[in-house]
Amino acid sequence: MTTLSIQVEQIAAIKTHAVSTYPEECCGILLGQMHTVDCEITRTVVELWPVTNTWGDEAKTTIAVVRADSTEQELTAERRYWIDPRELLAAQKAGRNRNLQVIGIYHSHPDHPAVPSECDRVLAWPDYSYIIVSVLEGKSTDVLSWALNDNHQFQPETVQIV
Repeated sequence: MTTLSIQVEQIAAIKTHAVSTYPEECCGILLGQMHTVDCEITRTVVELWPVTNTWGDEAKTTIAVVRADSTEQELTAERRYWIDPRELLAAQKAGRNRNLQVIGIYHSHPDHPAVPSECDRVLAWPDYSYIIVSVLEGKSTDVLSWALNDNHQFQPETVQIV
């Protein structure tokens, strides 16, 4: 079982980011700390690292598995996100200097529920929390967090708002 601990201000910042990029997906990195007690994992968000969704030709060719399952209409920044690996590396380096690590990713689903897509699942990394915010007609609605189980399937994650 996993729990994501996050501040109400951080949730508000994710929603603001999601609305500002609508109708495209927003994305960002969660920096924080991870603790395990009695097989219970708690990831605590300390800092948000908003990034630009760089979905484009490089991402499409890098992720051939997505193309097999998707139509060209789905292969846009309105339905996919891509975090430039250099941004992820920069976040890792910045976090390491402050005893923080990358504990997850957030992104939005414009005009879709805050439920992971098959693409989200295929590309997800174990040991991360995945926050998804639904943005319907330009207004943020649900914010849910997900984590992969041992079978690489998303399960809802308990969110503790502090």
